[in-house]
Amino acid sequence: MMPLFNQRHQQALIARQQQGLYRQLQCHNVNSHELNFASNDYLGLAQEPKIITAWQQGLAKYGAGSTASPLVTGFQAPHADLEQQLTEWLGYQRALLFNSGFSANQAVLFTLLQAQDQLFQDKLNHASLIEAGMLSPAKMKRFAHNDMAALQQQLSKIKVGIDTASLVVTEGVFSMDGDCAPLALLREITTQHQTWLMVDDAHGCGVLGDTGQGSCHQAGIKADILIITFGKAFGIQGAAVLCSQDTAEYLVQFARHYIYSTAMPPAQAVALRHACSLIQTQSWRREKLHALSESLNHYLDNSLGLIPTITPIKPMIIGDSCQTMAIAAQLQQRGIKVGAIRPPTVAPHSARLRITLTANHNEDDIRQLAKAINEVIDVG
Repeated sequence: MMPLFNQRHQQALIARQQQGLYRQLQCHNVNSHELNFASNDYLGLAQEPKIITAWQQGLAKYGAGSTASPLVTGFQAPHADLEQQLTEWLGYQRALLFNSGFSANQAVLFTLLQAQDQLFQDKLNHASLIEAGMLSPAKMKRFAHNDMAALQQQLSKIKVGIDTASLVVTEGVFSMDGDCAPLALLREITTQHQTWLMVDDAHGCGVLGDTGQGSCHQAGIKADILIITFGKAFGIQGAAVLCSQDTAEYLVQFARHYIYSTAMPPAQAVALRHACSLIQTQSWRREKLHALSESLNHYLDNSLGLIPTITPIKPMIIGDSCQTMAIAAQLQQRGIKVGAIRPPTVAPHSARLRITLTANHNEDDIRQLAKAINEVIDVG
């Protein structure tokens, strides 16, 4: 008799294959000649020689690992320097470093919310936020994507008292659609209802704003809690929570993801400091992304339905999951890698090509991408 776990796993895997939703792990060769339009390395910093050199110098000085959690011996001078740099750049009293955006989001929601609290989330928020909300002790409600009237209606039904707090959470840039939250209106609404606003700006920080400060800066507002991640525009890995002094201290005391995780390597913090400096000073990277975006709109057949965005994320809705995978496979045969995104990451019947631009691309790359898509998706 087959053990129940084996039987359950086999049935689930077969069903996933039949639905056209089977995920496969592929080893990507960064030195290949394939054009990569699936990466989140928006500013092209992952292979930046200055950052690589900084990391190597950090390794030589501080070693390969932090050796402990931040509250033991893991918090070292490079971590403190990076936190200070982030607070000055983004305008907050404190910054706390985490090993991933997933852990940062979960740490905040698990720690801050109590059973009597109310949590409101955009329906298209990242899985880390939605899962944290579902598992938190608070009552969570989700509002239709960027629907401020729906949020207003939900907030009008709650009473914030001395023992009850409420929190609205949104992404600054939504990772699968590339669109932006209406942050100015969100800030106005949350202020009106005495509600905190938390913004996950994983895909906006580095890309938007005068010196890359992100979505909130571009919208002219300040969130009560700001989450940024270092695996996108920074080209590295990790995350930070930007907040007030009291909130930071509360997280240090009670956030289990922070207390019980080994701190990021100090050499990584050294490299992140250099990445942060380049983001602020090399505005040509953001300007190039804008130019490449215009070129893609120019070369791509406008009947194909590329969704216009002001971000490097360019979704093209196909609908059917199997068709989406077939198109992505044909593009890969031509030496072009694009993201093929299917449910449950996106809503049913909204499978898509997720095209992402980076500052490492050039005009000829965009022309080649558009030509391949125009030919593969022949609209007749």
